[in-house]
Amino acid sequence: MFGQLAEIEKRYDELNRLMSDHKIIQQQSEFQKLAKEQSEIAQIVKEYQEWKKNVRQLEENQKILEEEQDAEMVDMAREEVESLKQEKEKNEVQLKVLLLPKDPRDTKNVIMEIRAGTGGDEAGLFCADLFRMYSRYAETLKWKVEIMSSSETGVGGFKEVILSIQGKGVFSKLKYEAGTHRVQRVPTTETQGRIHTSAVTVAIMPEAEDVDIQVNPSDLKVDVYRSSGPGGQSVNTTDSAVRITHVPSGLVVVCQDEKSQHKNKDKAMKVLRARLYDEEQRKQQEELAADRKQQIGSGDRSGRIRTYNFPQERVTDHRIGLTLHKLSQIMEGDLDELLGKVTLYFQAEALKGSQN
Repeated sequence: MFGQLAEIEKRYDELNRLMSDHKIIQQQSEFQKLAKEQSEIAQIVKEYQEWKKNVRQLEENQKILEEEQDAEMVDMAREEVESLKQEKEKNEVQLKVLLLPKDPRDTKNVIMEIRAGTGGDEAGLFCADLFRMYSRYAETLKWKVEIMSSSETGVGGFKEVILSIQGKGVFSKLKYEAGTHRVQRVPTTETQGRIHTSAVTVAIMPEAEDVDIQVNPSDLKVDVYRSSGPGGQSVNTTDSAVRITHVPSGLVVVCQDEKSQHKNKDKAMKVLRARLYDEEQRKQQEELAADRKQQIGSGDRSGRIRTYNFPQERVTDHRIGLTLHKLSQIMEGDLDELLGKVTLYFQAEALKGSQN
């Protein structure tokens, strides 16, 4: 591992030198390519240099323990050695994680689908709550959120809402959110004060670019019709809604939120490409991309990844056995702690797998 790290550090220094070369600075495409490579290894180099610093300080303190006669100096060195050993071990674990094979989708934008499952209107309302939660989280990271398609319940909820989320590292942060999210709370319409359990499914798909997935226009059946949802006076008087069917796979995408047929078609194609790309990734690398049907589950209360218990102000992630008593903050988009711990868990699992 350390031989590999030394080579990475050497390459990092070489990239710094190349990027200060005036000839390369004038070639923007080459400069950007080098800058991207440098950015990808910067964290590894930083952690490796921190590890080397701790090793040097450990050696210095070990020398003090062996040679120093002053008891106070020896005690100080002994404390320092214990602290440095712990820091060094943390560095090594982090370096192993950083050297794990990268998921090529981590830098991609995301298409997120949130759908109401079991629970009727209450499931639809929680679908809207999750939409708001993820939107608030995206705001804190300066990500761009755009509704691609939505179907409202009429009581302030969603039957489904499909989002495009664009920004730095979106897929890497959200990829473990796929699955069934269960909510336990007293609905506003409940007169007896009984707690109801409902379920919402979330699917996370990397947004596909044209180079990722080629769609043959002859494989598409495109239907246009009048929108049935809200959207202004013209929405029900022009054929602006678009339904695209990918004939070979049977996938169907409907978009009618925009007044413009052209915009609806663009959005529908973006969602379709993401679904096709997700399916292609699943076929090629099962370990990197779970089947979309497995992601979203059946929409019932079983197979849940997380439970949001409102009476107890509690969120539990069942995959990692984590419970946080800060539900209100989480629903306002404070997801850093929750997502961070879930990510660390799956990184640790990947590390175990790489060592077997």
